[in-house]
Amino acid sequence: MAKSPKLLSSRETTELIEAMGELFPEAKAELTHKNAFELLIAVILSAQTTDVGVNKATPQLFAAYPTPEAMMNADVEDIMEKIKTIGLYRNKAKFLKKCATQLVEEFDGEVPSTHKELQSLAGVGRKTANVVMSVAFDEPAIAVDTHVERISKKFNIADPKATVVQVEKTLMEKLPKDLWSIAHHRLIFFGRYQCPARAHDHDQCVQKVTEIIEKNRQAAKK
Repeated sequence: MAKSPKLLSSRETTELIEAMGELFPEAKAELTHKNAFELLIAVILSAQTTDVGVNKATPQLFAAYPTPEAMMNADVEDIMEKIKTIGLYRNKAKFLKKCATQLVEEFDGEVPSTHKELQSLAGVGRKTANVVMSVAFDEPAIAVDTHVERISKKFNIADPKATVVQVEKTLMEKLPKDLWSIAHHRLIFFGRYQCPARAHDHDQCVQKVTEIIEKNRQAAKK
């Protein structure tokens, strides 16, 4: 039976996230949005779809329906037409119309800022709620998408068998709260641009962060 790898300590996890930050100092949300409503809609659309794909579809969507009221009153077929380049667009169009209706009828047309309220909206799960809380409302949160989960396990932050929720809790336990939101973006950028799921030289990924961690440790000793 294969032995489970030794997991990183809180200090080692923090060092790793800081190293990723040096590799990707520009790490931030890549979904184009002007306000909390647009961000919420963009994140709902991003499920099983690339951010690039979402950003191509949302300009005409937001031009047609700039507010929850406008989207609530839209014909679902028209919404589908505007997002048909996105995966699962039929279901997502129904989610958008229902979500917009809930925003108008239950939240006075405003995007709520708590986990519970956000997750009561159509098409919104734990990850989407965390993204909106973090990016739109500057609340410390860690959204675990495929990149965050994969890198957290690949670099022994979280147990290989951990669920998405367990990965989130592990990151929250091991990182200081003021790093939560930026850690999410750094892990995504690292997974997207340095250590992708497709075949690549993983040793090089390890080497890059290890060199930065060693450099920072030496600097701290001086």
